[in-house]
Amino acid sequence: MQAFLKGAAVQSTRPQKDKAAAAGPSTEKKAKAVPWVEKYRPKCVDEVAFQDEVVAVLKKSLQGADLPNLLFYGPPGTGKTSTILAAARELYGPELYRQRVLELNASDERGIQVVREKVKNFAQLTVAGTRSDGKSCPPFKIIILDEADSMTSAAQAALRRTMEKESRTTRFCLICNYISRIIEPLTSRCSKFRFKPLANEIQEERLLEICEKENLKYTKESIAALVRVSEGDLRKAITFLQSAARLSVDKEITEQAIVEIAGVVPTKMIDNLLQICLKGTFEKLEVAVRNMVDEGYAATQILSQLHESIIEQDLSDKQKSAITEKMAVVGKCLSDGADEYLQMLSLCSVIMQQASQNN
Repeated sequence: MQAFLKGAAVQSTRPQKDKAAAAGPSTEKKAKAVPWVEKYRPKCVDEVAFQDEVVAVLKKSLQGADLPNLLFYGPPGTGKTSTILAAARELYGPELYRQRVLELNASDERGIQVVREKVKNFAQLTVAGTRSDGKSCPPFKIIILDEADSMTSAAQAALRRTMEKESRTTRFCLICNYISRIIEPLTSRCSKFRFKPLANEIQEERLLEICEKENLKYTKESIAALVRVSEGDLRKAITFLQSAARLSVDKEITEQAIVEIAGVVPTKMIDNLLQICLKGTFEKLEVAVRNMVDEGYAATQILSQLHESIIEQDLSDKQKSAITEKMAVVGKCLSDGADEYLQMLSLCSVIMQQASQNN
């Protein structure tokens, strides 16, 4: 009986080994499939594009100068997280990086309790000033609080004392989109750096570099369209480029493909809607708005494109201000979850009302 059981045990272990062997190559293949945003993330501070002031300060600290507490703020996709991660990797090397850097994101639990326990305990640890490869290494750790503007005021307030008490062994780097949402006592304890939206030429340069490395076929128009729809957000541009590359394998990436992936409303459609608002009837307007919403275009996207078109229209300043004020109200209602069709109809009715005062 025991021999039988032993045999069963041996048999049961074999398939697991076979499974592990079979799973090995596939998992290796899966590991290589990295999103391009991660694949082309700057590995060192020199690779960070367009943020000269921040790069200069971090380079000084890499050469041995002390690092202050940092506060990076600016629009998404401009390299805030990439910059501090690249600096930390250069400071500590691949081995010490995991021990010396604590990164907390908005997806992590970051209430007042976590700040009091996890952050405080990590901040209190002391560290040596040498690396395993013999290079000198700063005698402090780095705590990165990404998307710090989503932390509660109480959690931010709890950070103040820790920041001061542990200044000998720890540096904080707060990253946010809106500096106004960080409490004043924290901003006064940090060196503030504003990350600017990337210039079109810089974005174009990076995108062309990725196209060459990935052997993509592209047109000048498609790259220009990528830069235009991403509005200074390089992360968004790279994501759109990867989607377009997957959509048109072994084919040329066209401007049309980029526009479709980005969900941009065609200019002709926006112009048509505006012409109906300015010269048409309410019945036609209702049909046009209904068609646009039924096509699946996001109301927020229609709103931002309408805003650009309205600014260029031949209307008086008073009319434009009344329309843009209504746009602000509609934008707020949409973010609160209001019905897209009714909000768009409401906005277009105001445009029609203001345009009729010209006639």
